[in-house]
Amino acid sequence: MTATDATPATLVSARGVSKRYGDVPVLEEIDFDIHQGITGLLGANGSGKTTLLGMILGLHPRDGGTLAVYGRDPWTGGAEVRALTGYAPEHHTLPPDLRADEFVRHVAELHGLPTTEAVTRASDALWLVGLGEERFRPMGTMSTGQRQRVKLAQAIAHDPRLILLDEPTDGLDPVQRDAMLELIHHVAESFEINVLLSSHLLDEVEQICDSAVIIGDGRTLASGTLQELRGESDTGLSLVLDGSDDQVAAVVDQLQERGAIVTFTGHHLNVDGSNIQAGANGAGSVFDHARDVCAAAEVGIVRLSRRRLSLEDVFLERLG
Repeated sequence: MTATDATPATLVSARGVSKRYGDVPVLEEIDFDIHQGITGLLGANGSGKTTLLGMILGLHPRDGGTLAVYGRDPWTGGAEVRALTGYAPEHHTLPPDLRADEFVRHVAELHGLPTTEAVTRASDALWLVGLGEERFRPMGTMSTGQRQRVKLAQAIAHDPRLILLDEPTDGLDPVQRDAMLELIHHVAESFEINVLLSSHLLDEVEQICDSAVIIGDGRTLASGTLQELRGESDTGLSLVLDGSDDQVAAVVDQLQERGAIVTFTGHHLNVDGSNIQAGANGAGSVFDHARDVCAAAEVGIVRLSRRRLSLEDVFLERLG
């Protein structure tokens, strides 16, 4: 039976989850569903992402709400949840004198694998992440990028249904980061392992994730597939104009006078017309306003389309 066959449609479900440390609230009213595929857990540093991962693993009790992982309460059924879940923590503090293969084997045994099978799985996992030739090296002699790969190997060695990766590209340069993201995508696609990837980098989530949960100020700002989150806006458009700088400036001024929010680089304009005022002819569509303003300024329109939001747009809009 494959992981996909055995995994319910909803892997993790949270409703009204809250967590406090003393009098300090960390998470309040967290709501989301995580389905199959690669899901990004997106939020600024200190937003509670690591705390939330710990609660999913059953390592921290919650102070309110309900949380289900594979249909189980992770706090009361933590052992069952962790047997089906892999976890790669954010920190890079690994036993420096321990060899990579010994470390991955040990974690596999903690997940219940017999020693002989754990040895084989550890070797296979390290080869998979590109450390086959380095698997007998002490981890203290490895680079940050190699230690990140060791953490990924130990997360997948016991063949989990879901792996939780906490900032898996932390400390990596851009080339190493892209290689790690490509590796994570390969593991998820080739071995049908679901991934919850925690990150504070918007482009990282957009690069490989199918869905995202965005948290901020202790609450869920948005959740859903990337297509749903970035969907086309009825009140936003993207314009590329053909005209002089003065003509383009006139178009921007006229749109702003009508209530639009305009950002632009050169002759490429992004227009948010959610607060736009009705024109003299009663036209209300932001497309109507853009057409009329460009005609009045005698500016040619090279391209006009609905504006597709980025995750940054979604994040800033929901954060207010």
